[in-house]
Amino acid sequence: MPPKKILIINGHPDNKSYNFALAAAYKKGALTSGAEVKELVLRELTFNPNLAFGYRKRTELELDLVMAQECLKWADHLVWVYPVWWGSVPALLKGFLDRVLLPGFAFKKREGSLWWDRLFLGKSARIICTMDQPPWYYRLFNGSPSHTAMKKLTMQFIGVKSVRITAIGPIRLSKESFREKWLRKVERLGEKNK
Repeated sequence: MPPKKILIINGHPDNKSYNFALAAAYKKGALTSGAEVKELVLRELTFNPNLAFGYRKRTELELDLVMAQECLKWADHLVWVYPVWWGSVPALLKGFLDRVLLPGFAFKKREGSLWWDRLFLGKSARIICTMDQPPWYYRLFNGSPSHTAMKKLTMQFIGVKSVRITAIGPIRLSKESFREKWLRKVERLGEKNK
């Protein structure tokens, strides 16, 4: 069986963040397994995150977004790494999603119908997100809005059926031992290509 092609998309705007350590841990594990790995570090890409005209009028893609679309097409498995801020993804990641997951690329609307074709069939995804509350609290009391948005309304909308979520928190006030434990767990996820 050929090695799995894994794309790690890091949506944190601060390269000193714990999210960068998590992305590196996943990559280390994936490379150990023999997988092919590419990375998109969104803070290093040059693009306007604003979809200025919605879908009414096409906005030309910057070269970095053209490259990002090629990476997304190439990958078998998408690994999204980001913090949960205000119950959602960071603005940088939201702008990236708006700009690259376009009709004709990630999905196709059917003429005269409310239905659409999903163009990312056959891919899987892992969401690794950090938060400043316990994941159980986020789920039970807040309804996990970012999980729903990324898993159901984004990934599954475009055809990525198998989407697993690793929610890590609370990060604020966490001890080094807690963070190290999670780095080891994420590295093992990379080794398993999950």
